[in-house]
Amino acid sequence: HTWHEAILNKIPFEIEHRIPLIGGNVGWVFSRATPLLGDAGNILEWFGAASDITERKLFEDTMWQHAYYDTLTGLPNRRLFHDRLEQAIKKAHRSGLKVALFFIDLDHFKEVNDLHGHIVGDVLLKEVSQRISACVREFDTVARLGGDEFTAILTELDNTTQSEIVAQKILDYLAKPFILGREVIHLTTSIGITFYPDDASDADSLIGNADKAMYAAKYAGRSQYIYFMQSMQHQAVDRLRLIEDLRQAVMKGEFEVNYQPIINFTNGEIIKAEALLRWNHPTQGRIDPSVFIPLAEDAGLINAIGDWVFTEVAACTKYLATYTGKPFQISVNKSPVQFRAQSKNLDWVDHLYKNNIPADNICMEITEGLLLDISVETRDKIMQYRRAGISIAIDDFGIGYSSMAYLKKFEIDYLKIDQSFIQDMTAGKINYAIVKSMIAMAHALDVKVIAEGIETHEQYQLLLEAGCDFGQGFLFSPALPLNELLDFLQASDTSKLKERKLALFNEYSRK
Repeated sequence: HTWHEAILNKIPFEIEHRIPLIGGNVGWVFSRATPLLGDAGNILEWFGAASDITERKLFEDTMWQHAYYDTLTGLPNRRLFHDRLEQAIKKAHRSGLKVALFFIDLDHFKEVNDLHGHIVGDVLLKEVSQRISACVREFDTVARLGGDEFTAILTELDNTTQSEIVAQKILDYLAKPFILGREVIHLTTSIGITFYPDDASDADSLIGNADKAMYAAKYAGRSQYIYFMQSMQHQAVDRLRLIEDLRQAVMKGEFEVNYQPIINFTNGEIIKAEALLRWNHPTQGRIDPSVFIPLAEDAGLINAIGDWVFTEVAACTKYLATYTGKPFQISVNKSPVQFRAQSKNLDWVDHLYKNNIPADNICMEITEGLLLDISVETRDKIMQYRRAGISIAIDDFGIGYSSMAYLKKFEIDYLKIDQSFIQDMTAGKINYAIVKSMIAMAHALDVKVIAEGIETHEQYQLLLEAGCDFGQGFLFSPALPLNELLDFLQASDTSKLKERKLALFNEYSRK
């Protein structure tokens, strides 16, 4: 009974209440009281006892916080999120307004943990939670479901355009660099958005819709938001099936390594190639790497697949060196995810040593983003490869945030100019000026330059004039299976190569 009920009805009461303590703190007291009644039935006095329950209340509060709030970020957890979504739906049903549900997933967050460690990852998640919370109104809900998955519930919306403003604001806020002590980390975000009552009428369906839309944003190129569409139901099923097929692809022999020749512009020789993975799916045919590589990374399969590719490439370099009578180097891409420190992963240097394969037969291609957000462990591993004799190349250079300083710091051997610069390159235009500057600066640091995606004779001529060292692209040859690469090498003396380039150029022009 409450205090007021006890007085009116002249009955005992029990109550828990707060009291101020010395020092400004607050304590909790449990009080019991029974009225002493006079002959006329009036209350003469109260008698009872009080006990200090501060510790119990603090424990209960802690347990409640753990039950409903994320311990790392302080945001509502999955349980409280689900409850608030249910309440938002009921309120929207009465008011006739809309509810927007956001699923927010950090792109490549696993790589941050792998490269920088979990301590930095946790600090980053706290900062992310604060930035997302700053993008919504006070009565909206931001929750952390676990890992790098966040949600936002936007209530009382008149229309869907209001959600676009919030979504873009989240993308912009999270795209700003995170400065965590000595670490500077760049993130992008994928957001899936769904609406009540437009897309679904219950919480579980809305959650599924937002999740599907978020994955659609990832596979559309990440760093964007996408609204749920009914067709995504089928896409989600197809994605799960493709992941299961991917798990069996190595064992079933569905993967194939193709090799794209890299031309030495000085003498026209071919003593290098880039290894490119191809997946020949038994029912869907050849699946593009831009589809299955992100799947492999998300499903935790990239390490096993990457190690398989390396063993194939290592054996191929040894064979090609024997075939051509001179050293032959093959570039192999190493995903940032593969730099995680796990003993079960293949030791590339040890594998080369055990199989008597010269380390300089391998060129390891890494992204410039890896150098930008590099950890001590990753830096040490790159230097270990470098000291062993493996060459290092920065792939897709120019599209990220890194600078020429990294080329010197990590003793980079090759800089690969991203094909987007090459494709739009014409004399007197800005892209050509950028490419020439890249080549000049790289040469000043004693770094060789490889141009990717060369498709026209004009591009080839401009690169020659700019002093580029190597090139690859359809003007010379697409990526080839090993047997076709051997045929290409056999026909690749200087005169025949010129004839082939001319024939390919004419064929390309006709297309």
